[in-house]
Amino acid sequence: MSAHVLSNVVVGLLFVLGIATGVFVRRNRLWREALFELWRRRRVSILVIGVYVLVALLDSIAWVGGGDVEGVAAHEARSVIDRIFEGTREASYSAPLAATSFYGKEPLKAPSRHLLGTDILGRDVFHRTLKGARVALLIGGVTSAIAIPLALLLGVSAGYFGGRLDDVVFFVMSTLASMPGLLLLIALILALGKGTWQICLALGVTSWVGLCRVTRGEAFKLRELDYVQAARALGVSELRIVWRHVLPNLMHLVIITFVLMFSGLVLSEAILAYLGIGLDGSWGQMIDQARDELSRDPVIWWNITAAGTALFALLLAVNFVGDALRDILDPRTLREDL
Repeated sequence: MSAHVLSNVVVGLLFVLGIATGVFVRRNRLWREALFELWRRRRVSILVIGVYVLVALLDSIAWVGGGDVEGVAAHEARSVIDRIFEGTREASYSAPLAATSFYGKEPLKAPSRHLLGTDILGRDVFHRTLKGARVALLIGGVTSAIAIPLALLLGVSAGYFGGRLDDVVFFVMSTLASMPGLLLLIALILALGKGTWQICLALGVTSWVGLCRVTRGEAFKLRELDYVQAARALGVSELRIVWRHVLPNLMHLVIITFVLMFSGLVLSEAILAYLGIGLDGSWGQMIDQARDELSRDPVIWWNITAAGTALFALLLAVNFVGDALRDILDPRTLREDL
């Protein structure tokens, strides 16, 4: 299966998953009220995140053919975002909304169409900024899908069953926590190779310890509560108790951790890009490529400004939503939003 077909299939699966989640939330009063309260408190942040998600989905839907592209590029799959910006490639730098090139003042192929100018290779900066949203959400989403189930499996197993299993999990957690995170991450990427899935796997391996420690402590507490003891006295199996009584009481921690973990993962990829081992097309790569442009005369400011602003806006919105989710889902921190 080619890469663009797989991408389209994933988008379809995400669409189905979104519908299923919406049906579940609509039928569950607790989550319905929680999401309504979240919308009331952080509607602007939710809309900002929604725009990023929409852009990422449009950049994930791709097909071959159509448009005015000729040559080898005509046989390559292009996303919806790519097709919107067809014919905007210039020779080199151009300032935002300029009609001539930055050096030489030659007429542009697409005058006044470059909202954020072009980079040294003539690529539209706004186009590159939009494509960075897909990379950021991919890093945050796929890595969380690796780290969170691993943390739940090990943390709940260690906390609920205890004994030798708890000793082994605690030893692994302590070992990973004692290693410098960035150095371990770089070592894993160099061992696995540079690529989307390799970087997501490396980030996932180094990101599960915090949630595992929290779920382990919560499982220690939950296994001693009255309703768990009553279920055990009635002959309910341990695995069923974990599934029906322990895991549901950890879901608020999982959601909050996912939101807060997302920011750290995106920033970690930006640091890796700065070191030259990040993903192609990411905001971190844009920032890395644009850092030397600030020393030019005159200054080429729009590349690093576009990537930095897009990264800042996404992480700020995600952190606002995470803060509100913590207040809504954790009864110990319930308070009115300011």
